[in-house]
Amino acid sequence: MPKSEFMRELNFPAYPLKIKLVAGKKQVFDPIRKKFLILTPEEWVRQHLIQFLIHHNGYPASLLAIESMVKYNSMNRRSDLVAYNRKGKPVLLAECKAPSVKINQEAFDQVARYNVTLGVKYLIVTNGLVHYACYIDHTHKKVEFLDSLPSYEDIDSSD
Repeated sequence: MPKSEFMRELNFPAYPLKIKLVAGKKQVFDPIRKKFLILTPEEWVRQHLIQFLIHHNGYPASLLAIESMVKYNSMNRRSDLVAYNRKGKPVLLAECKAPSVKINQEAFDQVARYNVTLGVKYLIVTNGLVHYACYIDHTHKKVEFLDSLPSYEDIDSSD
């Protein structure tokens, strides 16, 4: 299947994503939701992040949630990805943007708003080309940017 302009190479290892064409639209299989979804640039990034977290950083697929409902100011929003620890507590929140979207303060503000409800210690913001990860110390109200995306061992043992 020929690659479209948004199915570009990302700053993740290449993964054999399952892609099919349905009624002229590309769909990608999401292993977490266990179904095919319309392949958008943001979904392309999210599926690569999912694969990276599972295959390179040791995240159990069963402890990842995609597009979970998050309430903020009485409004329902959907988070891109939430990782839970083995106790079932959310510990990481990720926001995925299309590769053409620059990661700026607005992207961080969005993930921070969602985190008001979840209160996780780790945040990731990525457009597939550039990744930012930070650790939030809620007690001392400090944010520390990390050099790499955290492993599951890191986030599961942080609580």
